[in-house]
Amino acid sequence: MTLWVDADACPRGVRDILFRAAERRELDLVMVANSYLKTPPSKYIRSVRVASGFDAADRYIVAQAVAGDLVITADIPLAADVIAGGATALNPRGELYTPDNISERLAVRDMMDELRNSRAVSGGPAPANARDNQQFANQLDRWIAHYVASKS
Repeated sequence: MTLWVDADACPRGVRDILFRAAERRELDLVMVANSYLKTPPSKYIRSVRVASGFDAADRYIVAQAVAGDLVITADIPLAADVIAGGATALNPRGELYTPDNISERLAVRDMMDELRNSRAVSGGPAPANARDNQQFANQLDRWIAHYVASKS
């Protein structure tokens, strides 16, 4: 099992949680971005720099993630693609994307995009806060525990 991170927009608090989890649970963690990312020295943590360009990191993650992997992303189309490939996706705010809820999330995302484009709505989600980080950490711990239990 590998933890894949769409790291271009991943909040620092979530990164720190992931670094600690990878070390504590001895899990492979791959941070994927189109810019240089500093990661702590670890045999479990690495970063991959992809070419700049629209969705380059997303395409890399989709090509690499396999069933049993967890992808950390706020990008709902990326989440849908990895779920279609058998992986699981987790939002940095702690929402687990599943085959049961991803279609609805895509529809809401598309509707909000249309509203923003028509200027009926402006802005996006509020910045991540400590509560979001705690929800993410809790969901990550549950997912890891479930994964480990399923392999026993």
